[in-house]
Amino acid sequence: MARKATLTFGGLLLTIAAAWAFGALWFDFPFPRLRQAVAALFAMAIIASLFLVRPRWRKISVVSGLVLFVAGWWMTLTARNDRDWMPDVAETPWAEVEGDQVTLHNVRNCDYRSETDYTVHWTTRTVRLSRLTGVDVAITFWGSPWMAHPIISFQFADAPPLAFSIETRKESGESYSAIGGLYRQFELIYVAAEERDVVALRTNQRIGEDVYLYRTTLTPSAARRRFMEYIQSINQLHQKARWYNALTSNCTTAIRTQHPVTDRMPWDWRLLANGKMDELFYDLGVINTGELPFEELKQRARINEAARAAGPSEDFPTRIREGRPGFPSPAPQQKNAPPPKPQVPAASAAASSKPPLENIP
Repeated sequence: MARKATLTFGGLLLTIAAAWAFGALWFDFPFPRLRQAVAALFAMAIIASLFLVRPRWRKISVVSGLVLFVAGWWMTLTARNDRDWMPDVAETPWAEVEGDQVTLHNVRNCDYRSETDYTVHWTTRTVRLSRLTGVDVAITFWGSPWMAHPIISFQFADAPPLAFSIETRKESGESYSAIGGLYRQFELIYVAAEERDVVALRTNQRIGEDVYLYRTTLTPSAARRRFMEYIQSINQLHQKARWYNALTSNCTTAIRTQHPVTDRMPWDWRLLANGKMDELFYDLGVINTGELPFEELKQRARINEAARAAGPSEDFPTRIREGRPGFPSPAPQQKNAPPPKPQVPAASAAASSKPPLENIP
């Protein structure tokens, strides 16, 4: 029985590996017109080996060799920054840090007429770490309740928010493929943008997307650490491209892996099924709940109507937060006023017995 179980498990692993190698050729073979033919030849070679090669150990060796040959070639594929990109991802952000001051280049601020008809503006923003007051998270749903996209937005006492969205960097004419995202189809990009761009795109232009906005309980000091992790990541990507992967380096897992190992949230299945991410944040006390049950908090966190009413106005960030539970009441800002005293947002009663959380995934 042990021998049969071992052979069954080994056969299952080899089948999965062969299926992966078939997909690697189908999606990533360097000559697009030959992809299907080369993948078909690989599948025929695998099938022929299973039926024609004897004995069993030689059969396993041949199939394993074919899979390893494809895997070895696949590992040589290199991500690049010099492709013919879509206009909205044509530039990568990068930053200069001088003491308390961070100057961020290539911040996107598109004017949208529709999802596909827009004018791209690339701007430069300078912010001060000492005026960073907190972090908000917008979570976008576009269909399945199990899958979502997070946008992390850093709040400043004397400047508009800065939002970061981790996405696939698509080439001209390219569209996203969930299966292709498991291979080396797309480079990874950190989009640095104004909220009236990256959030309003999903509330005002795309059809069928719902966006929920939450205030996190991160302290200003923790927010500054998270912000600098983003700065480090975007500078690394600006210098050297990386591949996107739908499982290991996607819009959620890439955020978690940029934290130091000792400063990461414990692993949870809801980080992969990230449509449950806001529920995970609620359970761990990461978001300021306003002492509401989760379902009511989520219902009141939906910002689509407020975002459409705000339109492309400069006060978009303020208007989408008005009346939301967990957010402080807006106060007039004085240009030269000293920074406010840091205040830790109140956590929910459900999370009050837990130690303050200093990170988000």
